[in-house]
Amino acid sequence: MDDQTRTELEAAVFRTLVEHLRSRNDVQNIDLMNLAGFCRNCLAKWYAAAAKERDIPDLDYEAAREIVYGMPYAEWRARFQKEATPEQQAEFAKSQGGH
Repeated sequence: MDDQTRTELEAAVFRTLVEHLRSRNDVQNIDLMNLAGFCRNCLAKWYAAAAKERDIPDLDYEAAREIVYGMPYAEWRARFQKEATPEQQAEFAKSQGGH
C-alpha cells in the first residue's frame, strides 16, 4: 500500500471514529478513559498537536475540541456530561497511575 492510500484510509477511520463518538454522547469521557485510556479530549489534544506541528496556528485545543465534539465543548458538557460516580472516579484514579 502506498503512503497516500494509507493516509486516506487512516483519515477515513478517524472521521468514522469521531462520528461514532458524536453519536454516542451517552458514553462519558471518564468511561472511555477507564476502558481505553483515552477520550474525546485526548483526540482533540492530538488533533491540536498535529496542527501545531504543521504550523496551523488557528487550530488550537478549543477549535480541535469543537471538531471532535461537533459543537463547542461547553455546550456538549451542558447537554450530555453527567457527574462521575464514586466508582468511576476510583477506577480513573487506579487506571491513571500518575498520568
